[in-house]
Amino acid sequence: MSNLMGEAEQSCGETVAPCSAIKLILSPRVADLGGFSVRRLLPTAKQRMVGPWIFFDEMGPADFPPGEGVNVRPHPHIGLATVTYLFDGEILHRDSVGSFQPIRPGDINLMVAGRGIAHSERERPEVTAQAHRVHGLQLWLALPEHDEEADPAFYHYPASEIPSVEVNGVTVRIMIGSAYGQTSPVIRHSDTLYLEAFLRAGQSLVLPESTERGLYVVSGSLKAHGSEIEAHSMAVLSNEPGVSVTAQDDTRIALIGGEPLGKRFIEWNFVSSIKDRIESAKADWRAGRFAKVVDDESDYIPY
Repeated sequence: MSNLMGEAEQSCGETVAPCSAIKLILSPRVADLGGFSVRRLLPTAKQRMVGPWIFFDEMGPADFPPGEGVNVRPHPHIGLATVTYLFDGEILHRDSVGSFQPIRPGDINLMVAGRGIAHSERERPEVTAQAHRVHGLQLWLALPEHDEEADPAFYHYPASEIPSVEVNGVTVRIMIGSAYGQTSPVIRHSDTLYLEAFLRAGQSLVLPESTERGLYVVSGSLKAHGSEIEAHSMAVLSNEPGVSVTAQDDTRIALIGGEPLGKRFIEWNFVSSIKDRIESAKADWRAGRFAKVVDDESDYIPY
């Protein structure tokens, strides 16, 4: 849903949390995008990034009647990698390097924009023919400066390739990076952490360490060192070790983190360490100089 995220507001609310383990608790800015909502947590004025993560949106859950669904026209990116992860539903990804890939729950799709890529996100006719639900996360990773102008690329990792581990009875999936003795096969351009876990009410989990961390509650609610973290909120954590969370209800979480990369500029679907590079990308998209999305050439989203 990369452009869905680009069309939503880019500011969020935030409150200071009352314990040393939590620096901020971010509340989302919710945008209605025609039949479903998008919740944006990053970027915000007080928290532009968490490690290399510069963008964090939750899409849905959205229930569509037959004949309707997600339909995001071709749009461009530079200087980042998109990460798409679904809890429910299916999205069809096409891009200008020729990828054609249905994304299903548990899969990881990582698209490296580098010097420039265009893609669309739609749904197959077989999916839209019936009532269906879509629910997932759309994340952007800023690329290190030496990779910002890399060749665009696309990587798909089916759910069966994503490692999981039981930690005190809690099932944790290691989507990107290493934690709890497991390492994800998903390509990394910098020190990056991304994991998902589901905790039953009363279960606790000690979170892995990272230079920067953001803990998002997809559903349910948690307590962390005396602070309550409600559904659709993100706790920006300190780097102190041994941070533990306890589920007050059945709770799904996503943890992002890693080493910060330095300042990045972001405008529309473009990210760069150089502000003028964004201006040139805007000009290239207006002039039609981006490569076309293969088998989806006739439509596009104007800047």
